[in-house]
Amino acid sequence: MTRVLIAGGGIGGLAAAIGLAQRGMRSLVLEKAPQLGEIGAGIQLGPNAFHAFDYLGVGDTARAMAVYIDSLRLMDALDGSEITAIPLDEGFRTRFGNPYAVVHRGDLHGVFLKACLENPLVELRTNAAVHSYRQEGGQVSVQLADGSLETGSVLIGADGLWSNIRQQLVGDGAPRVSGHTTYRSVIPTEDMPQDLRWNAATLWAGPKCHIVHYPLQGWKAFNLVVTYHNDAPEPVAGKPVSHDEVRRGFEHIAPRAQQIIDKGKDWKLWVLCDRDPVMNWVDGRVALLGDAAHPMLQYFAQGACMAMEDAVALSHCLSHIDDVEAALDAYQKMRQLRTARVQLQSRAIGEHVYHPAGAHAALRNAVMRARGPQDWYDQIEWLYGSTGLEGAVSRETRRGASA
Repeated sequence: MTRVLIAGGGIGGLAAAIGLAQRGMRSLVLEKAPQLGEIGAGIQLGPNAFHAFDYLGVGDTARAMAVYIDSLRLMDALDGSEITAIPLDEGFRTRFGNPYAVVHRGDLHGVFLKACLENPLVELRTNAAVHSYRQEGGQVSVQLADGSLETGSVLIGADGLWSNIRQQLVGDGAPRVSGHTTYRSVIPTEDMPQDLRWNAATLWAGPKCHIVHYPLQGWKAFNLVVTYHNDAPEPVAGKPVSHDEVRRGFEHIAPRAQQIIDKGKDWKLWVLCDRDPVMNWVDGRVALLGDAAHPMLQYFAQGACMAMEDAVALSHCLSHIDDVEAALDAYQKMRQLRTARVQLQSRAIGEHVYHPAGAHAALRNAVMRARGPQDWYDQIEWLYGSTGLEGAVSRETRRGASA
């Protein structure tokens, strides 16, 4: 194998590059932006993310920059009461083999970028948008936006929601617009209301809206994410918006929850999009990864985690199966149903857990309040207790007890 071409230098693309390098394979990462980096703010990392970190050789670095929260807390945004809290203590870590944490997206990207920069098997190139690909004679050639060509033995499309590689491979057009608008802000910890400085990933659920907050960067800041189901018709990404616009979708919720919005600064807007699951991500020596393969709504907090799991599966298959096309087919089969489940359940949780009203919300509260910690652990075993990668990441190699 000469080298693997990777279109996209986000978390998924860099994780794939370092996973391949860990197994002695060269790669060229082609990123369309003028510099490598990530926009956005905080993201959540379930135990499955830490399983992937260890396989990819960045476990110690990732653990050092994470904030370890005490619980996942669900609040009723109308009356301000707690619906439920899932403890993330030693019992959780023992059950799932690793902790739950939150990080800044840029910090996580930086972990993989540093690992790639330090590994001679990884080449990084910016201002290099991949426009299309062609396969011939056991090789894949990509045409870049500037007209130049690069050739390798494999092409991985890790170029995100609007992937050019996906459009050639799948051809399913524009993403599905959810109609949900998310506004993001990061504020200094001292600006967060003191009685809400909880060491938890907290979600306030209300009719057609919800609010999320949690600490970041060693408690220096709080991540704020507020989402409003306003039937937005078109994709938007990172647009600056006014405080008044953010407030507009949350005037019906409790004052205690509203005050979180009042503390936000420099809000930016995203209209959330995803795609329907598909059964084919592979075309010969070309395969999709991360959001290019299975873009999902944010409601399971699994987008980055799924991309890192993809990187594990991909590097494992390419290093254990000599025939490239057979390896990519095996990778696809390992990942299809798990990622489809996360895609579809992410949609469902937005409608039926985060945004219901009236009797639907009352039923949600009653059902969730009746569950104890072990009930919750049983509910999420499929997501955190298994990655579908047991041949690559065994429970014996997980390091949660020492995290």
